[in-house]
Amino acid sequence: MATAALQAIRNSVPAVLPSLLLCDFGDLKGELAELTAAGAGVLHLDVMDGNFVPNLSYGMPIVEGLRRHTDLPLDVHLMISDPVAYAKPMVDAGADMLTFHVEAVRDPVETVGKLKDLGVGVGIALNPETPLASLDEAMPLVDMVLVMSVEAGFGGQAFNPIALEKLRSLRRDYPELLLEIDGGIDVDTIALARAVGCDLFVVGSAIFRQDNYAAAIADLNIAIQAGTDQAFASDQDGEEQL
Repeated sequence: MATAALQAIRNSVPAVLPSLLLCDFGDLKGELAELTAAGAGVLHLDVMDGNFVPNLSYGMPIVEGLRRHTDLPLDVHLMISDPVAYAKPMVDAGADMLTFHVEAVRDPVETVGKLKDLGVGVGIALNPETPLASLDEAMPLVDMVLVMSVEAGFGGQAFNPIALEKLRSLRRDYPELLLEIDGGIDVDTIALARAVGCDLFVVGSAIFRQDNYAAAIADLNIAIQAGTDQAFASDQDGEEQL
């Protein structure tokens, strides 16, 4: 089942992933129905522990509740100090992809292995100031890299363009790897991220602070296409120069 969910995520690329942290949890079933009707193909869940990051969000009961009402893949971002301790409960609750932070663990390779043993897709995330070299040993083992364009767990931050350089480098070195970005993503920044090779775009306020989810996602998809066109034009220019 995990293999099928991971393939569904791959098949969705490029995709907008609504970040459910901003949804109406008093009407979770209604929110899911509206997001599905709006064309969402993957859902993103930010799990915070108040330790690794200074905020608390939700845990397994919300993941389980979502799974009861949707077949969409659940991409779970573990912004927590001990991802291994909570990995199996998250998988049992219905998570399809688990992403942990390289800054939170002593041995990323060991962590990837333990999560892989649970039969889910595994991603590794890094904050804006964390060097890409910190991922080197784990890179051959992961299914996805999540590049944070803001510091994890802090609200109201501006998009950090260092994320674009990281994405460009990752796409060059790992052409088949899923790349995801999270933080300050809107119709302007999503095009920039797509142009440098990003596949998956975690979006919060640019969807949930809008009156119409379908219109918001449609606008984001138009911007993604603009980024795709820009990347294609750049590739063509490079080939002509050769």
